[in-house]
Amino acid sequence: MDYRSIITIEPGIRSGKPCIRGMRITVGDVLSWLAAGMTFEEILNDYPDLTQDDILAVLAFAAAKEQHSHRIAI
Repeated sequence: MDYRSIITIEPGIRSGKPCIRGMRITVGDVLSWLAAGMTFEEILNDYPDLTQDDILAVLAFAAAKEQHSHRIAI
């Protein structure tokens, strides 16, 4: 999944936090919902502007960030 076309960072939206397609839904929001036990289906029902690809992009972004942070720390 190439998250770069879905995850956007714009200074005027949510203080520059990574968001989904310029919406006010952040990567952190989606990760929090998943961590709380929400399923993809529940998230998509609650936020109909989101798609399954958006959620997968959030996971790919988080994975890439995690891998990158370990490379720097070593």
